[in-house]
Amino acid sequence: MSKLSRDRFDDVPRSSGRVGAHRAEAPGMNGWVVLLWSFVAALVLIIGGIFGSLVVMGRISLFPEAVPTSSPAPVETGVVDVTYSVMILNASPGEGLDEQMRDVLINNGWAADVVFASDSASQDFSTTTVYYVAEEDELAALGLANLIGGAEVEQSDFYSDLNDTGAKQLTVVIGLDRATTTPETPADSPAP
Repeated sequence: MSKLSRDRFDDVPRSSGRVGAHRAEAPGMNGWVVLLWSFVAALVLIIGGIFGSLVVMGRISLFPEAVPTSSPAPVETGVVDVTYSVMILNASPGEGLDEQMRDVLINNGWAADVVFASDSASQDFSTTTVYYVAEEDELAALGLANLIGGAEVEQSDFYSDLNDTGAKQLTVVIGLDRATTTPETPADSPAP
């Protein structure tokens, strides 16, 4: 190995001070600022990780599809038509319900000679129902059902034979749901 020749840098005195170009610390950059920025960066990374996880798991949708809204079907309220004759049958144990309903209809515009009230052969009909014969009578039956405080509406020609007038007729059968008293069951009597 050959020996290198000496140059001017070989004679630099060794001192305890700094030698070379050293940068000084940035002014105003202390430990609290670094800690604060580290906290903010960690918080952003944690929130981003949680959000990313929720997107991957499907709990959050970035581009949700529009949910079709269904509009409620209009409820048919019917038409109150006082040109119909109405037969009211009380098929419950309640006394006078047919006459009370007859009075309600007369007070709402029906002529007294087209509203007939009577007791039914049975007293255990469950739900008050308005019966109509033809399809074109359905709106009038719905209107009558709403007028009497709500009732079932059914198409049936069972009561059409009872129509002596030949006019359009609706039949109201008052059920147990309108009865003020319930049928009594006979108590067991003691043996003599």
